[in-house]
Amino acid sequence: MTRNVGTIRIHNLRLRTLIGFNPEERVKKQDIVINAQITYALADGVFDDQVDDALNYKTITKAIIELVEDGQFLLLEKLVGDVLSICSADASVQHASVTIEKPHALRFADSVSLTLEHTEQHANVPRLLEKAS
Repeated sequence: MTRNVGTIRIHNLRLRTLIGFNPEERVKKQDIVINAQITYALADGVFDDQVDDALNYKTITKAIIELVEDGQFLLLEKLVGDVLSICSADASVQHASVTIEKPHALRFADSVSLTLEHTEQHANVPRLLEKAS
């Protein structure tokens, strides 16, 4: 049986947070722009309009907003990883990708961005360092 999949895309979620490790970055919030894509297995109930069977993008977005606006991050990698964890938390998620931009981070560039991805098939594969311990 073929399972249906859906993809939720969150485009240009604009928030402000403390991001960076330079002294001026630790006192003044900066703009960031978040784009996320979440591919997930659709429960059969969504085709019968069963709200409880849907992946709730509003709940995901609210969690991202709370994390970003209340958090402080030294590295873009940490921020993107934390947002990716929110996007991939539901068991139905097969793939998630998060890109976060820091506009005006470099003098001659529009922005700097980082993308991280989560794929279901790799979610339970232990990393090499974890195996050794």
